[in-house]
Amino acid sequence: MTESNDRVSGAKTGVVESDKRDKTRKVVIQRLARHPKYAKYIRKRTVLHVHDEANESRTGDRVEVAPCRPISKTKSWKLVRVIERGVDLQVAQTGVPGDEESQEG
Repeated sequence: MTESNDRVSGAKTGVVESDKRDKTRKVVIQRLARHPKYAKYIRKRTVLHVHDEANESRTGDRVEVAPCRPISKTKSWKLVRVIERGVDLQVAQTGVPGDEESQEG
């Protein structure tokens, strides 16, 4: 167990959907499920409230989460690591991080 790529028991990967709360992230895990009658694949998602002690993840990041003891009523998952940094949706829409009016001359 000295390798750096050891997986945590019960760990899942997902994308951070919201980082508005302090030390809490909303992570979405997407999956495909086959409809039993029509055999069409349906997109389903699981939303987890994750404890992020250091506030290191941001919206759009791909993260690995693991189950832990209940921290609050809805939070029973903890952030293990940030796998890949994502593009913040607000920055992607405006093209410039921050207020554009203050930069005009």
